[in-house]
Amino acid sequence: MSKLLRYYSPGNYYFITVVTRNRENILCNNIDLFKRALRNVYSKTPFQMSYWVILPDHFHMVLDSGECNPGQIMQRFKMSFGQYNRERYKMQSGAVWQSRFWDHIIRDEADLHNHANYIHYNPVKHGLVSDPFDWKYSSIHRFREQGLKIRESTQNIDFDGKYGE
Repeated sequence: MSKLLRYYSPGNYYFITVVTRNRENILCNNIDLFKRALRNVYSKTPFQMSYWVILPDHFHMVLDSGECNPGQIMQRFKMSFGQYNRERYKMQSGAVWQSRFWDHIIRDEADLHNHANYIHYNPVKHGLVSDPFDWKYSSIHRFREQGLKIRESTQNIDFDGKYGE
């Protein structure tokens, strides 16, 4: 087991990727549990998600953890969702998530935009839809509703970077 410690600094944005154990397709079928777990964590540890997408076996987000440690936020989220999932399916035990998660500190505005585009076009990358606006579990809809400019093409988006998949 790795002894790698995560670097945490208040006031930064973090790109986060979390993957289910064995890439099990459980998230979209249990979106209510996902939202419930987020609300549970937020009630104890306030944070903001600027960009996000939930796919069947993983999710991505850009997180402003405020004064909270993003590692603690993810640990609490994973524990809450796991508990709710085990209760729903009447399981005594069982892991839901891979043991760790990927994080990356957003360095500047260009880095933020690259990660936001990666998040919003991730369902296209995985072949789930041909248009990112067709994927309902994404923050892309909020941006369009607010009239903010959204890249309308996947041209020049780097899908081969290090995004924790």
